[in-house]
Amino acid sequence: MLGAAIGEQKLALGADLEKAVEKSTEEWRASAKIRKLWRKDKSVWTNDDENKWLGWLDSPAKADIADYEDYTHRVKGQNFTDAVVLGMGGSSLGPEVLAETFPKKSGFPKLHVLDSTDPAQVRAMEKKVDLSKTLFIVSSKSGGTTEPNVMKDYFFERVARTIGADKAGHRFIAVTDPGSSLEKTATKQGFARIFHGDPAIGGRYSVLSPFGLVAGRDRRHRRAQPSIHHTLSMARSCGADVPPHENPGVQLGLAMGLAGLEGRDKVTILSSKKIADFGAWAEQLIAESTGKDGKGLIPIDGEPLGDADAYGDDRFFIDLRTEGENDTAHEAKLDALEKAGHPVVRIVVKSIEHIGQEFFRFEMATAVAGAVLGINPFNQPDVEAAKVKTRELTAAFEKSGALPAEKPVISTAEADLYTDEANADSLRKAGADGTLASWLKAHFSRIHADDYVALLAYIERNAAHIDALQSARLAVRDDRHVATCAEFGPRFLHSTGQAYKGGPDSGVFLQITADDPKDLPVPRPEGELWRDQGGASARRFRRIDRARPARAAGPSEGRSHKWPEIAR
Repeated sequence: MLGAAIGEQKLALGADLEKAVEKSTEEWRASAKIRKLWRKDKSVWTNDDENKWLGWLDSPAKADIADYEDYTHRVKGQNFTDAVVLGMGGSSLGPEVLAETFPKKSGFPKLHVLDSTDPAQVRAMEKKVDLSKTLFIVSSKSGGTTEPNVMKDYFFERVARTIGADKAGHRFIAVTDPGSSLEKTATKQGFARIFHGDPAIGGRYSVLSPFGLVAGRDRRHRRAQPSIHHTLSMARSCGADVPPHENPGVQLGLAMGLAGLEGRDKVTILSSKKIADFGAWAEQLIAESTGKDGKGLIPIDGEPLGDADAYGDDRFFIDLRTEGENDTAHEAKLDALEKAGHPVVRIVVKSIEHIGQEFFRFEMATAVAGAVLGINPFNQPDVEAAKVKTRELTAAFEKSGALPAEKPVISTAEADLYTDEANADSLRKAGADGTLASWLKAHFSRIHADDYVALLAYIERNAAHIDALQSARLAVRDDRHVATCAEFGPRFLHSTGQAYKGGPDSGVFLQITADDPKDLPVPRPEGELWRDQGGASARRFRRIDRARPARAAGPSEGRSHKWPEIAR
């Protein structure tokens, strides 16, 4: 009965992987692992602190629908034209899926998400909205993440100028864990409302908690309860009493984890038009949960589906579409992938109203995959280390007013190129000389079979730049037959960055930065001003987000300063 209420899932895994999944399924049944998981038994994973991070299992059932409905009516009554989520990672990617998936309902504000400190992107958001009629949702579990705090400081000052300092706080809402620094700030500045998250839920698992549901209530064109009802159907289908072979989350997770152990660790997510943004949320969930200790799965989102001969033997495909979205050419390509021996999972979502089911299915699957891989899927050691470094460098900049100077290894009319000296020597031996092309050619010559290439751009995330990165990634994929990632900073640092730093040693990285012609001053609570420039900060803070080297000879990372026509 429950199966009829959830989206269909079909796994075509190939004989060997299918046999491995069957064996593991029986092991999970015999050892009652799914029941142990629901009992929050950390022995399912590494016996670390996993039991402290399983609040997401109960979050759909605990959702306070009446409170969200009351909040929704209050927001509607204030005639806001726009609502802007200021957050990073798990605090922003779930709301972004809702913003991109659900149409605006008349009488409710249009939902936007800002997860960048790039000045051009901040200015673009400011131009989109009427500050006198905009609600800002500051979303941060810890309350100490630099980017949302910077964004809050900037827009709070702008709103205060627009409607008056005594009224500014009424246009802000905080979503944060109890006792956080953000809660203290929100109380001091008179925010209209503070929603508390569950400290037992990590950021990337928080979409079905207030971090997703608060923003979702500003956007949804129907009441919250039907969506939660659909989500609960999936939670029950993945429940403790559902045998592993009938459990959709367990089956997907076993397949993902076992495929990763066999070398198919590039989880390639294909999402249809109606739910196109789902992969951006899923890639964070998978990357931060599994990419650590030199292990993990590398999620590939947004890479257009190609012919079977474009791919190596390291792929695991997950295709999602809603009922009624039929694409004959797309289906033919999926069939060709199956025939070529690639594992293909097909998921048919009943409607966009059922998107909560997929959030839960993927959360369960990722937790199960973590158990298969032998890691703790609920920590993020490299992301936390990066946050600490960010705060240290920001504090040093505020004190001295300057960042460490850097010298490019080559400066051309197209771009400046930065890397450390050891890496530069290695690239010169590989043929790098006086041209930018030679350096890039030497860098990309390091790509081996089963590697992946990540283009990481600290620039405004707009249509033109997205298209340019997409053109570049496809050129690399089709020429080298490797998986590709196209990401924007600082957003990716709170998403796939964990896997790039702590995951498999198979990444080749190119960072692209640009100095913005007009920086933005950010008011600090103490009354001082400091500047967070997206491109320059990324360039000068590059050691915050150094990805792991792909080759022992030296870091497989280069950084091109200014915005070259990289698609060439």
